[in-house]
This record gives sequence, structure tokens and C-alpha cells, in this order.
Amino acid sequence: MGHTRIVYDRKGAGTPVVLLHGLGHRRQAWKPVMKRLKRHHEVIALDLPGFGKSAEPATDERYDLHSLVDTVQRMCAELGVERPHVAGNSLGGAIALELGARGAAASVTALSPIGFNSAPTKAGFRILARGARVAARIPEPVRQAAAGSPPARAAARRILRGNHAAASARHIRFDARKLAADSPFVRLAPLAARYSFSASSVPCPVTIAWGDRDRLLPPGGARRALGRIPHAHQVTLLGCGHIPMADNPRAVAAEIMRTCRAAALDRGQLAVGAQLAS
Repeated sequence: MGHTRIVYDRKGAGTPVVLLHGLGHRRQAWKPVMKRLKRHHEVIALDLPGFGKSAEPATDERYDLHSLVDTVQRMCAELGVERPHVAGNSLGGAIALELGARGAAASVTALSPIGFNSAPTKAGFRILARGARVAARIPEPVRQAAAGSPPARAAARRILRGNHAAASARHIRFDARKLAADSPFVRLAPLAARYSFSASSVPCPVTIAWGDRDRLLPPGGARRALGRIPHAHQVTLLGCGHIPMADNPRAVAAEIMRTCRAAALDRGQLAVGAQLAS
């Protein structure tokens, strides 16, 4: 899948940073963070295949986490972006880590990435994925009415935001259109529920950042992530839920830039070591 089928925003100048959203989200989730990053970096925020305005893969086309990694890596090459810094949230965080494991990222900042769930959390997500397939059989007007009900809107705010009572969270609701039969969300949800990060190493600076109010993926996942990636820098984002870009874009931008600086420092040390050895 070439980048011509992927919609993206590209702003700023400097070393490139690619931003990847979560399952069912879109590139606009990064807008508040992008405003801060573009002062120091070239920033590319994209809609993953099937989400936002990017084309949906055909029903007979491979569509899983690793095909998404392939697509993002190919898109970066087509855009002339070699080994960018990559930041991702949830599904996007897992894609970022897989790119890092391939040696295709200069650094990785993963915000509440999937792939590090406890057994009970995995079981819960498998149930949710099956529920999505069942909901897809319900007529869309009924799904839309249910999603717009006060209890459903309150549940969406509580699950997705750190401070569910904040004024900025009032518009939050589940998008019932994503539950259509064979929709990208319904196709990917069971695969995401089963996914575990299994790469043996990630050869670049890594930050694992988790909101302490993440009610969708419990913060305990950060400990399991560090068990898989021992050199990773762990950050707790206070007051943030599963989408920390919305709760505290300043802190998220700061962590991405800190990770980028760590990669630059590593490159500088390698260059000095090479000079001394010559």
C-alpha cells in the first residue's frame, strides 16, 4: 500500500518525527502536540490505513499490525524520510516499537502501547472484540442512538480521558460508524487483542509513557514493557488517560523531544568513539 493512499499532515522543519494514532482514531488526535513539535522538527502525522481519510484495505488484502508496520515504513521511504523518530499511541505505539525493532526508527516514544497486557486484560479485550462483531449486526441508526445516549457518552469520557469531567471532554463519544460489518475497526480489534510485543531488542532510545489514569490499558503494562525493553525510559503521565495527547499535549511533546535528544546524544557519542578509534 503506497503513501498515495495514506492521508497525512506534514509541517515544520528539522529532524523528522512521525506520529501514529491508535485503533479507531485519526491524525487530528496529534494536533495539539504537533503545534509544539513543529517548532523544532519536521512532523508527519498520518491516518493509518482504514482510519481518518486514508483508504481502507480491500477485504482480501492483508490487514494486521505487521502490515501496518510495513505500510508506515514504506511510506517513510517514499517520502524520503530515513529512520525518523516515531511516536505512537496505543496501536500506534506498538507500530512505533515494531519499527524500532526493525532498525527503522531513530527513537521511539510509545504512549500506552498495546502488546503488554496482562492475561485478564487480554481476555477482556477478546470479549470486547467479539462484542464489536456482534454490534456490527445491529442497524446503524440503533447503534448511533445508543452511542449518543448519556450513559454511553459518560462511559466514553471515563474510559478515554484522564479527567472525564473536564470541559474539553464533553464532546467525547464512541463512533458507532466504526462498528459496521467488516469495518477496519472490527477487522483489527481481535488481532489487536491477541497481539503481544515479542521482538528480542529495540536498537534505539525508547520511552514508554503511560497515563496514571488510563482505564483502557492499565498502567501496569509499563512494567511488562520494561521487562521486554530493559533500556527503555519509563514515564508516568500524571492525570492522563489512554489518549494523553488530549489530556496533556505539553507533557507528551516534551517527552517526544527528550527522546529525540537522547538519540542525538547517542549518535554524537558514537561519532566521538569512531574518531577516537581511528
